[in-house]
Amino acid sequence: MRAVGYKKSLPASHNEALLDIILPEPEPEPNDVIVKVQAVGVNPVDTKIRMRKEPARGETAILGWDAAGIVTRVGSKVTEFQAGDEVWYAGAVDRPGCNAELHAVDARIISRKPASLSFAEAAAMPLTFLTAWELLFDRLDVKHDDEHAVILVTGAAGGVGSALIQLAKALTEATVVGTASRVESRNWVTQLGADHVIDHSKSLVEAYRKLNLSDVTHVASITHSDQHFDDLVELLQPQGKLALIDDPATPLDVSKMKQKSLSLHWEFMYTRSMFQTADMGRQGEILAKVAELTDAGTITTTMTTNLGNINAANLRTAHSQLESQHTIGKIVLAGFGS
Repeated sequence: MRAVGYKKSLPASHNEALLDIILPEPEPEPNDVIVKVQAVGVNPVDTKIRMRKEPARGETAILGWDAAGIVTRVGSKVTEFQAGDEVWYAGAVDRPGCNAELHAVDARIISRKPASLSFAEAAAMPLTFLTAWELLFDRLDVKHDDEHAVILVTGAAGGVGSALIQLAKALTEATVVGTASRVESRNWVTQLGADHVIDHSKSLVEAYRKLNLSDVTHVASITHSDQHFDDLVELLQPQGKLALIDDPATPLDVSKMKQKSLSLHWEFMYTRSMFQTADMGRQGEILAKVAELTDAGTITTTMTTNLGNINAANLRTAHSQLESQHTIGKIVLAGFGS
């Protein structure tokens, strides 16, 4: 089968950063399904692993953890899916990725894709909506009916921010404030439903105070958490909650959170699959709910760019765009060509 992989950690601009390769077809484990991949989403985690985790000499690693496709085979313990089902999922970071024509994935972390979306539109959503859902409801514990909640989302124009704004507006009574610096990203965040947008290239404290809102109750820090940390601590109300998903370049001085009794939470979407937690199947349930909301028209795909076929050249372009840190929404690729 055709696939795209890498042998060395090289800059995305290098012709060998990602390679077109041929691999044997995967065999399903008892809890797996085999999916014929129709489209993939590209995420910052792909670029980070490419640069930080070089394969052993002579080996090739496959990236990609956002996919939509068609089930072709099922493992011996799988009863909820069968060949022909159209599904979507984010996969498991400790298994080979989905940048391949056929992909083995645990059936507990997938669901049927939204019927109203194309494969490309669907592939943009699983990882970011799972991350956003877990961040909002598992880490920050935002209550659906709390009309006094104020959620500040930093880096709101990216994939996770785009998902989180939609989920917060659809499923909670909270006021949602997103941060974005460029005109096009501010417009995108507003279009997704944020109640207010402030510029994260300037002082967050000054910009937020001009809104005349009460103190922030929950922070979803998507990117540059170390740069904004002091402002976020100042803006949070006593006993507020701060959750982050990025990898701060400098350590956070969490002692600054003590006087306000603030709580710090980390969200890593792959925790359930990596540790085979008892509630691992919850991710399949979340995706099924997101699919339901999508088909109802309550939320929408965050696909903004389709770079064409799934191949090394197009994936190198996608990685380069993500590493620029100026992308809006999600980048996808669809089909392997003839």
